[in-house]
Amino acid sequence: MNKKNLLSLGTALLLGTSLLFAQKEPVDYVNPLMGTDSKISLSNGNTYPAIALPWGMNFWMPQTGKMGDGWTYTYASDKIRGFKQTHQPSPWINDYGQFSIMPMTGQLKIDQEQRACWFSHKAEKATPYYYSVYLSEYNLTTEIAPTERCAYFRFTFPETKDAYVVIDAFDRGSYIKVIPEENKIIGYTTRNSGGVPQNFKNYFVIEFDKPFTFNKVWADYHLVEKHLELQSNHVGAAIGFATKKGEQVHARVASSFISPEQAELNLKEIGKKTFEQTKDAGRKAWNDVLGRIRIEDNDENRMRTFYSCLYRSVLFPRMFHEVNAKGETVHYSPYNGEVRSGYMFTDTGFWDTFRCLFPFVNLVYPSMGEKMQEGLLNTYLESGFFPEWASPGHRGCMVGNNSASVVADAFMKNITKADAEKMYEGLLTGANSVHPRVSTTGRRGYEYYNKLGYVPYDVKINESAARTLEYAYDDWCIYRMGEKLGRPAEELELYKKRSQNYRNLFDPETKLMRGKNSDGTFQTPFNPFKWGDAFTEGNSWHYTWSVFHDPQGLIDLMGGKKMFVSMLDSVFNLPPVFDDSYYGGVIHEIREMEIANMGNYAHGNQPIQHMIYLYNYAGEPWKAQYWLREAMTRLYFATPDGYCGDEDNGQTSAWYVFTALGFYPVCPGSNEYVMGAPYFRKATITLENGRKLEISAPKNSDENRYIRSLNYNGKNYTKNYLNHFDLLKGGRLLFDMDNKPNKGRGVNETDYPYSFSRDKK
Repeated sequence: MNKKNLLSLGTALLLGTSLLFAQKEPVDYVNPLMGTDSKISLSNGNTYPAIALPWGMNFWMPQTGKMGDGWTYTYASDKIRGFKQTHQPSPWINDYGQFSIMPMTGQLKIDQEQRACWFSHKAEKATPYYYSVYLSEYNLTTEIAPTERCAYFRFTFPETKDAYVVIDAFDRGSYIKVIPEENKIIGYTTRNSGGVPQNFKNYFVIEFDKPFTFNKVWADYHLVEKHLELQSNHVGAAIGFATKKGEQVHARVASSFISPEQAELNLKEIGKKTFEQTKDAGRKAWNDVLGRIRIEDNDENRMRTFYSCLYRSVLFPRMFHEVNAKGETVHYSPYNGEVRSGYMFTDTGFWDTFRCLFPFVNLVYPSMGEKMQEGLLNTYLESGFFPEWASPGHRGCMVGNNSASVVADAFMKNITKADAEKMYEGLLTGANSVHPRVSTTGRRGYEYYNKLGYVPYDVKINESAARTLEYAYDDWCIYRMGEKLGRPAEELELYKKRSQNYRNLFDPETKLMRGKNSDGTFQTPFNPFKWGDAFTEGNSWHYTWSVFHDPQGLIDLMGGKKMFVSMLDSVFNLPPVFDDSYYGGVIHEIREMEIANMGNYAHGNQPIQHMIYLYNYAGEPWKAQYWLREAMTRLYFATPDGYCGDEDNGQTSAWYVFTALGFYPVCPGSNEYVMGAPYFRKATITLENGRKLEISAPKNSDENRYIRSLNYNGKNYTKNYLNHFDLLKGGRLLFDMDNKPNKGRGVNETDYPYSFSRDKK
């Protein structure tokens, strides 16, 4: 071959590669296995491959863990026990509405240990809309394509007279019935981890496209000979076929929290679609949602990380509502056990997700945010409280009254179409009471807080300083919403004043937040490196910055901008020392900080995730630009060990998405986003109003991480923040990036983001 032909061939190959790359769609970059290589002692995400549609009611996943184990799928496992419908938001909260399906050949094995089959990640394909794995001992392949409330299974069997599918309805109360004449199995599962009424059931229906040659029900792993219907502690079914080599057997699966009839109705989401059509519809749904943000960059690994994080950002909170025969949106209430009209969402912890997950939804998917707010109102109407941790009902987990932030932020951004006055009433209720059975809902210690201005350290209320700091911000949220609603001045003044309660915990000696006793003295001894105790899953160095609404007030307390910046710097300059005595051992959050090589910065847990952005409030935005880039490049990868701690229902992922775009909602409720710096050369957000927001940084690179200048719709822009309503108008942000900081940009007070102390003067 001559040189000319070689050149032509090379050119053709290059063009082909470029075309292939160009044809990739957003969902093609997603790795659902990101974060799955985790364990109790060290979290790299604590995620599982969620095979689902965005915000879908039912997720599906391969199950490697034992029944009831929160670590349902771990990357290091080598056996699959079944394919499980799941509603698990995290391993710590665990699951509900769960049952599994497991195909096999040869000897029928119903016990979860015996039926477990070897698999390899090399023979596993995971996408958001499709999952496939080869089960080696059974010589068969299982494929799953989901809808919002259903799943389509396809089993490819070898030639055998002994092909089986085992259905496991799990223990703690379940029901099963085989209907051979309809190739159908129905049942329900009740297993849960809390947060459900006494009448809780998840009803399921499974329809096969091949007649059964074998059908049995079982209880406690023992076959029952004379019945095809059974209710007991732990039941299931086993059905069988004779198959030809390569024969495909399909199963359509749906479930409902309302009734068996509703489960049948939900099955119509698949209807007459084929497996491939269901798969294609799922792919389109994901591309529609992920495609709201288009990234252009020459680093495919970074694009994989971005879209994998974006995928995680639109899974939770999940739908808990269904559509009845009349086409009405209805839901089973996990709060009172009744079937009610309207939307319901669940499986989220506001302690995590108020920070940026809900603001992200409000910016990019506001119509979904509107439905979520209606769902929150329904929660209040059905239980008397907004949720703080929901799965599916109120769960005792974490601290704070952060529903105030989630509700107020949506209202301030005009997302809320529900009864705002009633929602505000719910905020006042939560601020001045505590749930009678779930003490983390409402405000534990509110009596002390309202009287003293803080929750005391010495009254046997755990994590008192964390509660105080979060309550103060929540009071500001109530004040903001009340102000927009035109509430009475006396009421507004009360919450305005309480928003400053964070000051009561500031220790001028250490310049850190510190627990305070009921007599007004600070806790002693005090170790700012002690995790827990007065704080929640962090130490004083992490929680001191939790003054989202008033960084200027914190700056003043610390003695000015210079000292404030020095304290911020110290977080990175300090060694990763810690005191774990409160927990009696090293919890995984501590270990993740220790090994990150970023000093005492603990990005793997939520309290400090906004801290880097605070440099913008003190006139040194270039330091934020530096450290944000360090966090993104060091701590996030589209790999099984790709997170630096718990992913936590989309919060940590949404942090990455926001930060990669170049801005972040430090203070939800302020209608501002604090500037970082864009990560990609170009990103385009297609807003729901049809306008486009283009974020362009053509010189962007790891070296060129600093903003030299910003042109916003044709004008030089020096501010360290962006306004929500300005962004909704669309336009173009053109960043001129440089390898050295511009210490003359964003340094004036007029450039600083919102702070209560400065903006209310």
